[in-house]
Amino acid sequence: MNLKAKLVAALLLLGGALPHEAGAQNPFVQTCYTSDPAPMVHDGTLYVYTGHDEDKADFFWMQEWRVYSTKDMVNWTDHGSPLAIESFDWADDRAWAAQCIERNGKFYWYVCLHSKLSNTMAIGVAVGDSPVGPFKDAIGKPLHDGSWDYIDPTVYIDDDGRAYLYWGNPNIYYAELNEDMISLKGGVGKLEQTVESFGAPNPEKRVKGVKYKDTYTEGPWLHKREGKYYFLYAAGGVPEHIAYSMSDGPLGPWKYMGEIMPLQDTGSFTNHCGVIDYKGNSYFFYHTGKLPGGGGFGRSTAVEQFKYNADGTFPIINATREGVSPVGTLNPYERVEAETIAFSEGVKSEPNVKTGIYISEIHNGDY
Repeated sequence: MNLKAKLVAALLLLGGALPHEAGAQNPFVQTCYTSDPAPMVHDGTLYVYTGHDEDKADFFWMQEWRVYSTKDMVNWTDHGSPLAIESFDWADDRAWAAQCIERNGKFYWYVCLHSKLSNTMAIGVAVGDSPVGPFKDAIGKPLHDGSWDYIDPTVYIDDDGRAYLYWGNPNIYYAELNEDMISLKGGVGKLEQTVESFGAPNPEKRVKGVKYKDTYTEGPWLHKREGKYYFLYAAGGVPEHIAYSMSDGPLGPWKYMGEIMPLQDTGSFTNHCGVIDYKGNSYFFYHTGKLPGGGGFGRSTAVEQFKYNADGTFPIINATREGVSPVGTLNPYERVEAETIAFSEGVKSEPNVKTGIYISEIHNGDY
């Protein structure tokens, strides 16, 4: 790391001495646009897998996925892009929402992207030996394709070892995964949406002019807590808010529970969430358009801490600039390179084959 980068790293560790908005942590990645966050905890570290919105984009022309990690919730290490469209020979565009999960010492990254084989969106899966890669296409073909609905996979491994995959916009599809995590066990199902389960019927059954309680749109997230299953999703069409349903089983029946994050003035007309517990706290990840130059096609990942209600339901969560409080500190006796950042402005991160991730585009006034 060169002297200039070392100076930047040292300044970043000063935290409150920097001239940014006092206490502001959101969005917590400022070196590029990141979207569709999917958190995962492994071996005491929290990882967040994101998409990458290109600068000055006029659509979701996305070419890669990125990984960030933290041990204290405020200092984030940029691990670059260990997976991209070019990792899949059968795909050519739209590296959209994804989620990574560990099983038996392997890390499985479920993605959606445009398939050259079917000329539709498809679900793919990559595998690696480390949470930060390298990753490679696990099967050399789509895990499932054939519809423009096939986006935004979410994956969950239940306590009994059975693994489930959900995806879809505006329909909701599901399948059980075999223990190898790279093949489907049986066929693909389609959830029957109803007013009771998701606030509205399936899209083809909705009556024009009828105002429903809510409408599932995309971006599902499945997790379990204290015996209850939670199915979170972007809802309401455009612009999107976050709503959820609950169940006693991983495949339902589901009951619509209401909104978690109502419409927010964040500059992004989409939203996409992920929920995780880490070091005794619960965290809600989402994206906004709050970075300079950001917006609907330039989104940035943010995080809020929350507490479940006494009955296990979600509270209302609003977007903040403050973000979350630290749950640890950096070790001053360990080498900390510039790609570990608490807050920055103006700089970018770039990959290098020999040195890994480095900080670039440093100008006067940047930090």
